[in-house]
Amino acid sequence: MERISTVEKFNELTSTEQPVIIKFTAGWCPDCTRMNMFIDPIIEEYNEYNWYEVDRDELMDIAEEQEVRGIPSLLIFKNGEKLAHLHSANAKSPEQVTDFLDAQK
Repeated sequence: MERISTVEKFNELTSTEQPVIIKFTAGWCPDCTRMNMFIDPIIEEYNEYNWYEVDRDELMDIAEEQEVRGIPSLLIFKNGEKLAHLHSANAKSPEQVTDFLDAQK
């Protein structure tokens, strides 16, 4: 998963017509490490999305602007609009993540 490290790149990628998923994470986050253990097959299955990662601590302004209150969080964007947001409390298992993604279809 490609890491986004600038506000400009975040804005560019979230403004495309192709829907993107941005995973907000942090190096100190144990739930993020756990998600990393199960996310790869989900990325392969839901390949209609381009997947990216943002370190919440590196882009705090973006995290605040997007109302990322907990991590990991998955946000779906298309044409610059946030379409959906899976908050950290509901992103602890593969089933929760796939249920969220299925609900977006």
